Amino acid sequence: MKPAFKFLLLLIFVASASFFSCSSEDSLLDDEPSLIVKFKFDPNQIRLNNLGQLSVIPEGNAAQTPDFKKISAHYLEFAPTATTPLGQGTIVYHAPETDLGGAMAIDFSKAKIVGNDEVFLKIPLKDIASGSYEWVRVSLTYQSGTIQILNQGTTYSGTLDSFVGFRTYIGTHNIDNNVFPVNANRSQGYWAFALNGFPFATSGQAPEGATTVPNPLFSTSPIPQGSCVVTGKFSNNMIITGNEESDVVVELSLSINHSFEWTEVTSDGKYEPSIGEQVVDMGLRGLIPRFTK
Repeated sequence: MKPAFKFLLLLIFVASASFFSCSSEDSLLDDEPSLIVKFKFDPNQIRLNNLGQLSVIPEGNAAQTPDFKKISAHYLEFAPTATTPLGQGTIVYHAPETDLGGAMAIDFSKAKIVGNDEVFLKIPLKDIASGSYEWVRVSLTYQSGTIQILNQGTTYSGTLDSFVGFRTYIGTHNIDNNVFPVNANRSQGYWAFALNGFPFATSGQAPEGATTVPNPLFSTSPIPQGSCVVTGKFSNNMIITGNEESDVVVELSLSINHSFEWTEVTSDGKYEPSIGEQVVDMGLRGLIPRFTK
């Protein structure tokens, strides 16, 4: 056998060994028990206010349930008790931030965006502090879905992107072929809208403090004004022992029940921006966390 050919065989062997070694390591990582977090959009889930109480639509306003497509979050924390201060539980996710827009803000360019029942987060369970967790806090940042608008007697559908985090730095974002060059920080309540199939797009800002952020722990564990840390309670405490042999899957069920709200000029329950009806609220209307082992 020629030396050059022997050398070629040796290279192939080494490369193959490396490949199978990496594949084996990846397989071991895949088999490692993990925390898996998913979002669910529920149009029928109970509709809550900022205090976690049943909510009614104020007189002079109207609301509709969007057809949610996408969502992103900035922060996820498991809290042991109702008196655990925000930030003192077990933080399992914190998205990147940036000061490109001046004040520190959520970096939208690095946001993890998922659809209904898609995996948002997967991390090894060994990296999570052992304990008994009763509450979940999740800071939502971005949501996208379809809404209906009325214009001169005809109903159209369009895509609404809304940014509900405390502050978000947005470079350029798109809705289909519509480009929104922002290149700045935007406060909670910034939104952009484009009609489906028509060359019309616009954007705006909801009033400060108008975005609903349900927190049933308002009296024992408040959240900062202008944040979007939605709080929900497990029906049974989620216990992490550190000795799990299988995945723990957490489903964060979000109420989108009439979550898009506006002020009415014509009291017909239909959103008609062309006559001056204004967006006031796009906040999620409650969180019910569930887990399976």
